[in-house]
Amino acid sequence: MRLKIVCLGLMVGLLGAGGVSAQPAPPQDAVATVDEIVVVARRAGLPMWTVETATGSVILVGAISGVPRDYAWRPEALEAATARAERILYPIEGRASLADVMRVIWRIRTVARLPKDTTIADYASPELMARLERLHAGERAQGWRTETPTAQSFDLLRSAGAPRGERAVERVVREAARQADVPGQSVGFVRGDEMIDNLLQAPPETYLPCLDAASRAAEAGPEGAARRLDDWSRLRVAAVLANPLDQAFDRCWPTGDPEIGPALRQRWIAAVQAALAEPGVTLAVAPLRLLAEDEGVLDRLQAAGLEVCGPDWRAGPSAAQ
Repeated sequence: MRLKIVCLGLMVGLLGAGGVSAQPAPPQDAVATVDEIVVVARRAGLPMWTVETATGSVILVGAISGVPRDYAWRPEALEAATARAERILYPIEGRASLADVMRVIWRIRTVARLPKDTTIADYASPELMARLERLHAGERAQGWRTETPTAQSFDLLRSAGAPRGERAVERVVREAARQADVPGQSVGFVRGDEMIDNLLQAPPETYLPCLDAASRAAEAGPEGAARRLDDWSRLRVAAVLANPLDQAFDRCWPTGDPEIGPALRQRWIAAVQAALAEPGVTLAVAPLRLLAEDEGVLDRLQAAGLEVCGPDWRAGPSAAQ
């Protein structure tokens, strides 16, 4: 018997919309097409959700960063689903010019060091300093004491098990869409010069939450990173979001930036709202946390009266299976 996973909703609503109005059910052939695409996509073993309106259907693929190239998931299933979608939504892109890149190279030594005659102890709490001391115990070099929170955080994330090389979900989808000639677009663009200025000019204390989270991820070590990947592939969404490494990725630059982070979230909300009004099937590769966090995209969809079909993303009952 054919497995039917798609939750068919007869209510149409948009994120943050004032009301939800009833609409005729989608044609049966369109429903079957969506059903087949979702069945194929779910074989990839990734968290994903389907939202139906009378106008269109959106498949939200919950992607995470830090997936090693050799990690055993099934990209071919996601590639097949991508080839059958009408359009693709990709994460926000950062656009940097050659001049932007040269500025980063020129300023890299400055951005990696705290102001003269200061150390990280001048900024960090006693609790955070104690954690850093434990993590660096036994090291002969003490350069970490004068590194900025941003530079230290990147080093700690690597020690926590964040891979240098990834086979990102987004990259798999982009390659499949290009081969199948499926149109797609990013939900927005961030100018490279703005992002770089933001990173270079922010005072050190801005990124202390990132350093704190990165130190906790480093304490959890590669074992914590492995648990995160296992939870992701087993659709344990709440466990992924509670993982120290995932929290560190969220709190560090750029998503943890107090200006950039909220802008990223709002652009995703607007993009999904627009996709629900499009005919056919839209496949969206979205950061898992932006989808499943409190008051994230999935919560807003549900609050608008739409039926969200997929794995639970909160501690209590929240989604249809």
